[in-house]
Amino acid sequence: MDKVKTRFAPSPTGMMHIGGVRTALYAYLVARKNSGIFSLRIEDTDRNRFVEGATEDIIDSLKWLGLDFEGLVIQSERKELYQKYARELVDKGMAYEQEGAIWFKIPKDGKVEFNDLIGSRKVVFDFNSQKDFVLLKSDGFPTYHLAHVVDDHIMETNPVIRAEEWLPSTPKHILTFQAFGWDVPQYAHLPLILGTDRSKLSKRHGARSVSEFRKDGFLPEAILNYMAFLGWTPPSEKEFLTLDEMAKEFDIKDVHVAPGVFDITKLEWMNGEYIRKTQNSKLKTQIYQYLRELSEGTLTPQDHPTEEEIEKVVPLIKERIKKLSDFIPLTDFLWEKPEYDLEVFKKIKLDNLDIKDVLDKVVYKLEELKKPWKSEEFEKTFRNLAEELGVPAGSIFQLIRVAVSGQLVTPPLFESIQILGEEETLARIKSLVSKYPRLL
Repeated sequence: MDKVKTRFAPSPTGMMHIGGVRTALYAYLVARKNSGIFSLRIEDTDRNRFVEGATEDIIDSLKWLGLDFEGLVIQSERKELYQKYARELVDKGMAYEQEGAIWFKIPKDGKVEFNDLIGSRKVVFDFNSQKDFVLLKSDGFPTYHLAHVVDDHIMETNPVIRAEEWLPSTPKHILTFQAFGWDVPQYAHLPLILGTDRSKLSKRHGARSVSEFRKDGFLPEAILNYMAFLGWTPPSEKEFLTLDEMAKEFDIKDVHVAPGVFDITKLEWMNGEYIRKTQNSKLKTQIYQYLRELSEGTLTPQDHPTEEEIEKVVPLIKERIKKLSDFIPLTDFLWEKPEYDLEVFKKIKLDNLDIKDVLDKVVYKLEELKKPWKSEEFEKTFRNLAEELGVPAGSIFQLIRVAVSGQLVTPPLFESIQILGEEETLARIKSLVSKYPRLL
């Protein structure tokens, strides 16, 4: 049996879209399962739609996802090759020149039949439903119809895995293979990915480029796991799979014919599950590297937490975040002086007590506490204060939380105070008392 060779062949008309991940992943898995070769081909012959930086983004995104490719083909660098093959078809009488372009001549009678690997569908097209099409444009660049056929032949691609949008063009491609006398590869046309409202996937459904998901703090393994399931159910029915496990279980013939539905809420949930499954030491490194990337390599210990500081916080926030980016608003107060908003204080139920007076009492109680502060004593002290003031204990703890962080939601309060330190905690509350409410 010939070695299985697959490819991912995006056009650099924009940054790599999340929908393209599934095509790349499935092609990668087919090659990996069969000890074959997975390649990347940049189809950049439509120079009018070419976007600067898109090629680099595609390569970076695939590497970040862990979809390692063995060969890279840039079509715009092979212009003369396509011209040679277009001329060959003219010489054979299967193509003709018209207004500076070379056109493929569709035969008068007959039909094209092939079996699509997705759903084992038999597809039939009559020649009379097809029109002559351009192989080589007047600018000397090939169309997709010529370039991808030539490259798939040279690269020995089989099967050709691509989006369902190319299904109507498949007869053109099969006829082109046949005109050259080349073997026709098997085709697998992947179903559409829709939004939750069953319309075409777009930004309003939360679909963006891979680099935007990366910037937003998603993990590559969570993205791969989620995208794999948009059209495929593993035989094991496991909910979480590594790339190795996917490669063992995946079969292109098991991909569903029905469209997949992209749900950003489910992706966020899965990402959160991956974070919780990650060992603390690894998560610490992932957060640190994420912050470095976010600051474009300008990170210094003075700007952001060090790895050691992050390590202290990881156990406190691991159950509370869905994305690495959630780390920032949840923990910023640990590294920077908080900003206060009077509206936040108004949300604390203190039964019309004067907040400044209550904060004064909090400072007094903290100064009375034996150092180092102990969790049990801390809790007992402020439960007693709440009882004295006739307010819920939760309101007192919430007031202390806002006083030290400026926000209503933080990692566990006492553990956060331990990281801040007793001096810094007291200094922040005293500073707030001295300026309240002018500070706000």
